[in-house]
Amino acid sequence: MGKKEMDIEKVIKYWIETSDDDFETMMAMFETKRFNWSLFVGHLMIEKLLKAYYVKSKQDIPPFIHNLLRLAELAEMGMTDEQKVFFVTVTAFNINARYDDYKLSFQKKCTLEYTTKWIYELKTQRLWIKELILQ
Repeated sequence: MGKKEMDIEKVIKYWIETSDDDFETMMAMFETKRFNWSLFVGHLMIEKLLKAYYVKSKQDIPPFIHNLLRLAELAEMGMTDEQKVFFVTVTAFNINARYDDYKLSFQKKCTLEYTTKWIYELKTQRLWIKELILQ
């Protein structure tokens, strides 16, 4: 393996490991009923996996963006329409949890039922993206 390939493997490993850490944080936030923050961290978890996939597919540093659908498109990841909707929705968790004018309405939206549904979706898509990376 050449130096560039080894560096790429290190970068991919970094993104996966930090995403795994975010997964644990997401679950801890969910268990302590910090629902809006669990979904915010879920966004970070998916973003990091998409960046790992981007590095694998493009052999390059991922762009400094947080838009999940755009990241997946730039990585030329094959997606279903449902996965595209997932990426658009989860991108909004980043914005809604971060900016004060959205926080209150997002907190109210993040009921146990709503958050449980999205945690399930985040877990499902996490496994799918990890499979793609490890192929």
